[in-house]
Amino acid sequence: MYYLFNSNKMFFLFILFFSTMISISANSWFGCWIGLEINLLSFIPLISNSNNLLSSEASLKYFLTQSIASMNFLFSILIKMTLMKNFEMNNFISIMINSSLLMKMGSAPFHFWFPNISEGLSWFNNFILMTWQKITPMILLSYYLNMKFLYIIIMINVMIGAIGGLNQTSLRKIMAFSSINNLGWMIFSIMISENLWMFYFFMYSFLISIMFFLFYVLNMFFINQLFINNMKFMIKMNLLINFLSLGGLPPFIGFLPKWIIINFLMINKFYLLTFIMVMSSLITIFFYIRIIYSSFLFNYFKMKWFKIYLKNNFMNLINFFSLISLMGMIFSTFLFM
Repeated sequence: MYYLFNSNKMFFLFILFFSTMISISANSWFGCWIGLEINLLSFIPLISNSNNLLSSEASLKYFLTQSIASMNFLFSILIKMTLMKNFEMNNFISIMINSSLLMKMGSAPFHFWFPNISEGLSWFNNFILMTWQKITPMILLSYYLNMKFLYIIIMINVMIGAIGGLNQTSLRKIMAFSSINNLGWMIFSIMISENLWMFYFFMYSFLISIMFFLFYVLNMFFINQLFINNMKFMIKMNLLINFLSLGGLPPFIGFLPKWIIINFLMINKFYLLTFIMVMSSLITIFFYIRIIYSSFLFNYFKMKWFKIYLKNNFMNLINFFSLISLMGMIFSTFLFM
């Protein structure tokens, strides 16, 4: 809500959306690079806050990592333009371009900045970082795919995203590692088709928007707040449904895009990749269930006098989205009949 009443933030938010359009509609690599730079320079004022040391640190870290990735990207496209005829260098250049774009979106093994920065951001800024900021690098990645390199990257992404979230107590870091895990699925979906990637991206954005909205309204940043605070049962149920949907458990809508990808993997005999991706999803579901299990079972008697309620219009909206998440899979099953 803060963004709606702050003209500076609104201006930079508009530039952020506009810069993505510049990049994805550019007809040269140089135009794409300019769009990425405008995107970087518009996101930093959104995340920096003089009253909060963590967000100031996060904006500086973000600037440094994105600058390194941008330099790498610019260097790669200059080599590509000068050595156009040299096919031996083609593989090396594609790896360089892919690596710089992967670093820009916080993909493993270039992910080390991502959880640290997400820890210093508000829920709304985290939502932008985990959704909108991935659009440009993803679209540019689809222009110049290096298949063998990206198969390795997908495996690293899903494994690090699953294992990294196991020992975290911060909800923002858990969501960051979950984002890294989902990025592995997204990269594979864009290798199959852009339409499938758009569908997966939309579903992922929809699910984390509900989660982030809930965390924002309840003012939650750490796991222990979920069971120290005495929440209403329906709020806990909404958290359970959306966490499981985000993990990709079958009756929920979050499983549908993963189902399509697994279907493609099995048809094309990528058995090892299927096994790694499914096992990593099971690990992410495990740490989601661990969070929910705690919030359902633990009860602090000291907090009995303090009951968290949400306004009726907020609660109705969240209930409606959770119902879509729960019922969507049942309707979407008809697509395969």
